[in-house]
Order: sequence, then C-alpha cells, then structure tokens
Amino acid sequence: MKHASPHRSLPLARAALAAFALAAASAVGGIAAAQGGSPTDADLERRVITIDGSGGTQSGNLRYGPLRYEHPDPFGVTATVSTLTILGPTAILAGPEDEEVLLSRAKGRRTATFGGGVRVLRDRLEADGPGLVYEEATGLGVLDGGSTVTIAPEREGDDVTTITADAVEFDVDTDRSVNRGNVELVTGEQRAESDELRYDESTDLAGLVCIEAQCTITRAQEDGELVITADDIRVLTQDERLWARGNVRVVDGDLVTTGDEVVYDDTEKLAEVTGSPAVSVNEADGVTLESDRILQDVEFDFVEAIDASRASDVDLTAFLFDEERDGDGSPAP
Repeated sequence: MKHASPHRSLPLARAALAAFALAAASAVGGIAAAQGGSPTDADLERRVITIDGSGGTQSGNLRYGPLRYEHPDPFGVTATVSTLTILGPTAILAGPEDEEVLLSRAKGRRTATFGGGVRVLRDRLEADGPGLVYEEATGLGVLDGGSTVTIAPEREGDDVTTITADAVEFDVDTDRSVNRGNVELVTGEQRAESDELRYDESTDLAGLVCIEAQCTITRAQEDGELVITADDIRVLTQDERLWARGNVRVVDGDLVTTGDEVVYDDTEKLAEVTGSPAVSVNEADGVTLESDRILQDVEFDFVEAIDASRASDVDLTAFLFDEERDGDGSPAP
C-alpha cells in the first residue's frame, strides 16, 4: 500500500473535532427553540406581507377579508415580505380565524395563501412549487406539494446547487430554509439524500438530517462513485467541502474506510477519517490499515496513517450554523 507525501495531508485535531461534534449535536436540538422565541417589534414589522395584484382583479371583503387577488399572468401577483418575493397567479389574504377585525389592524396575524404555481425569490435562491402558505405570526412560508430550489453560485463558473423535496419552509427572519421529505441535494458532481435539509443561504451551508436511515452523499467519478454515509452530514456547497459524523463509511471502489468522523475536500480529493480506531480495508489487495486518523487520497487511490497529535488547520467552525456558535464565533460548549 502506497503512502502519500506528508505535505498532502489534511490534519484534523481530534480535540477540536470532538468539541465541534458536541456543539453540533447539542445545537441541533435547540434550533427550533432558538428560532421560536418571542418575536421583537422589528420581527413583527419585518413579517408583514404586501401583495400587489396590479393588472389583475381583486374580490372579497376589502375591509375584513378574505381578499382574493387574481392575475392572468402566471406570476402576475407579487408579494413581498422582508427579503422574500413570492410570485403566482392567485393569492388570498385573510385575517385571524373566528375573529372579525380589519385587515389593516390584523397585521402580524394574517395568512396569505398562494396557488396555481408559485415561485419564491431571495437573493441567489429561486424555488418553485404548486402552492405556498405564509403566516405573519411566525414569519414562515411553506411551499408544499413538491418543490425545486436552485441556488445560483456566488462566484461565476461555480456550480449551481439544486434541492428537491416534498416541501420547503422559508424563514423571513433569517436567510434560512428547511427542506423536508425525500430530499435530494445536487451540486456539481455530488448528490446527497436525506429526510430533512437545512440550508443557510448566507454561508451556503447545508445540514442533512436523516431519521429512518443514514445520510448518503455520492460523488460521480470517471472510475466509479465515491460514497460517504454517516448519521449526520454538513456540506459547504460553494467550497466543496463536507463534514460527517456518526458511523462514517467512505467507499471508493475496493477501498472502504470506516470511523467516527470524516472531513472531505472535493477540490483536493482528500478524505480524513478519525476513529477509535479508523479502519481502511482494501479487499482486492488484502490490506488493512488501522489508525486513529487515516488520510484517504481519492484521486490516487491510497491511504496512510496520520499522526493524531498534530494540530489541525481545518476550520471546523465553517460547518456551524449561527446558533451553534458562541460570542467569538467558536463552537459553543
């Protein structure tokens, strides 16, 4: 079995990785609570939706609602809320149920329902689906019935990211969306599958959540596929890096490496697997390598043991969502 040159290694400190894993694990459970706190006045103002149906028709109760907008153009009805734009042929604006209150005085508690084919725009993101329901009280809009999300690259020449799912939820308080049900993420030559996917549009960080089975990410190669499975996977779609933890398995042809965690750099074609120990097996050659840290070179098809005591130059905080960081940007304890 060949060995890589030392300068090609991608060192990963186990202490830093352990701290990151702990922060990520604890923060995942607290995300909903963090986002569901009491809204501020600024939140409430930002969540108020404005609907423009110019060139179309309006019907219904203009004072108390529901108020219906219709337009002959498939995207003729335009709604804006914070940085989100919602386009479609129809929209219905309604006040709180079982309460007779003027629509103008019900701001912050109204519901807007869009149908007939809907498009959502926010910065580099564009999403399409059959219909969307937006609640001012929560600041959440749910595009349901099967959706396709595309995120244009920040840099010219980089890959477009595409996400398909049964439904996608947009948070107007953040640049965050959550895709749920039969999720597939495609970026460049990589494809990932999960039950749920959180996407931060400001950092291009995708967090895959898998419930029934492990998350899987596959990279197409000239000589086959590189397949990584794990309990949790984070992907930086524009930087082409990923971090995965929990029963990690990296399969590249006859070479199979298992461990607790892995960082993979698609630009360098390097995977670093850590474990207690990590194990790499090449059944074709009858060779097995065990080490606390194993570097797997996907491009040149070899593995080597790495000194586990060497300090890391991998920025693990890049794989954290904002609520998983403490005040100085490092992983929260």
